[in-house]
Amino acid sequence: MNIVTPMKPLIAANTEAASERVVSTHAPPDPLAYGRDLWERSVLFLDTLRQRADNMIAHDRAGMPPLLDFKYETLLDARQFERPANYALLRVTEVDGNCWDDCVDAAKPPVIVVDPRAGHGPGIGGFKRDSEVGMAMAEGHPVYFVIFFPEPEPDQTLEAVLFALRRFVEEVAARHDDTAPVLYGNCQAGWAVVLLAAHCEGLAGPVVLNGSPLSYWAGEEGVNPMRISGGLLGGAWLAHLTADLGDGRFDGAWLAQNFESLKPEKAIWEKYANLLENVDTERDRFLEFERWWNGFYTLSRPEILSITQNLFIGNRLESGEMPIGDHCVADLRKIKSPVIVFASYGDNITPPAQALGWIPVVYKDTADLKAAGQRIVYLTNDHVGHLGIFVSASVAKLEHRAILESLGRIEKLKPGLYEMKIDNPSGDPDCHAPHYKVRFEPRKISDLDAYAPDRGFDAARRASEINEAFYATFVSPWVQLMTTPASAEMMKWMHPMRTSRLMFSERFNPWMRLVRQAADNISGTREPLDPNDPMILRERAAIKAIGKAIERARIDRDAKYERAFKTLYGGETSDIENDPHMPV
Repeated sequence: MNIVTPMKPLIAANTEAASERVVSTHAPPDPLAYGRDLWERSVLFLDTLRQRADNMIAHDRAGMPPLLDFKYETLLDARQFERPANYALLRVTEVDGNCWDDCVDAAKPPVIVVDPRAGHGPGIGGFKRDSEVGMAMAEGHPVYFVIFFPEPEPDQTLEAVLFALRRFVEEVAARHDDTAPVLYGNCQAGWAVVLLAAHCEGLAGPVVLNGSPLSYWAGEEGVNPMRISGGLLGGAWLAHLTADLGDGRFDGAWLAQNFESLKPEKAIWEKYANLLENVDTERDRFLEFERWWNGFYTLSRPEILSITQNLFIGNRLESGEMPIGDHCVADLRKIKSPVIVFASYGDNITPPAQALGWIPVVYKDTADLKAAGQRIVYLTNDHVGHLGIFVSASVAKLEHRAILESLGRIEKLKPGLYEMKIDNPSGDPDCHAPHYKVRFEPRKISDLDAYAPDRGFDAARRASEINEAFYATFVSPWVQLMTTPASAEMMKWMHPMRTSRLMFSERFNPWMRLVRQAADNISGTREPLDPNDPMILRERAAIKAIGKAIERARIDRDAKYERAFKTLYGGETSDIENDPHMPV
């Protein structure tokens, strides 16, 4: 006891001394140095926004060509078809200096990648080397890419688009000894590819759906508010009004704005905060992505009405009630090609419920699926976001590569439902088989979380039909009469998604010239502050706290949206109202 007791204060003293030595390794806060660093980063941040605006203007003046990072040639232009549509078929001809003959394995089926026409332009499936296009070419597949032009043809319909896509499939098959091409559908292009496969029985090969919503009423309450947004806006009439004010065209900037509002803490706050924090290293990556994100394409009035009425609000695709023109109704049971569904639990735009929920609706049980002779394979990611499914290099190198390498095995599977599992012990996404292994585990239809749509969605659909009929009959003719091409163009350029970007261009804001000059001076002498500087750490903590506050406000907003939807349209009592963790 006499030995142990005196040692206690000695140990404490040594611990305090060690702590002081650890603290002393960090320089004390230097407000002046931090102020200089923050000023320089702010100037470079503003200069990056200036460059983004200039890129946006230059891209628009160039006609907004597809942002593909590969050389290509145009094979077919659907604007010249009997039923014109603003689509074209491209053939990728060169990758990393290697031409078609050096890359392509004639024994492998061709791949047709179709990008989403959901407000932005084409290119997300191949705007960098490690992408769906890049992986398909690297694996030896002949690759074709479907693009669309900024403006639709007059009164263009979904039937005309489907007709053009069928012509594209026929052309590609004819170029490869009638080999059925693999159809790659990204996001909203997924439902177009599904319709195409249903109408091209025997002509199309495996169908790969990446983050593609087919069950528009599915989702988690309070987490996926897009599913109820159509009902809260009163139905399709508002899209009709917007298209009328656009002189028959629906501006894709409205869709892009909806995407950003889903998670403003990420799309509006964290994106720019990350650029400010890491402007020295993030500038090029930010500008590369923003070139695609800020290229807004339009849809025709008939197209946006068909999409809102039959998909977002009507949810008619999975039920086999979606009309194609005046003589045909889509039926997903007609698809005989294998279907591969790739979804992510980190995707708040197309959650797995919307990507997979159609399967229990179309097939009542596993025996029904097998009797139909269909093979459906699904693959999920635990964390990647919606855009990451298409643009993440690690996803392209692993999941998309594994899908492409497994197409032959998938076509040989017996009819049924399977979950695709990738075992990758190395953890390296840029690896090739056999360094990773793919297995297909049989599943039952009952294993999927079949959703039971609230009866409020049916009420919202009926309300939309009534509102749309009233607007189309009594209001739309007057709006069209008062709208001119000049007023539509003014409305287009006054959209917040454009003005918030263009306000940083020298063409609209002469003060940005001073920012550019200051940024040029700073770039030559800049010495960034240590990332672990105490003031930098406090800045990051403040930014994170603000992001959390925005997130809480968004969660509260989404909960109120759910309650408002149920108040307007009725339905079963929502679990969200009984959740003690949800704000009231």
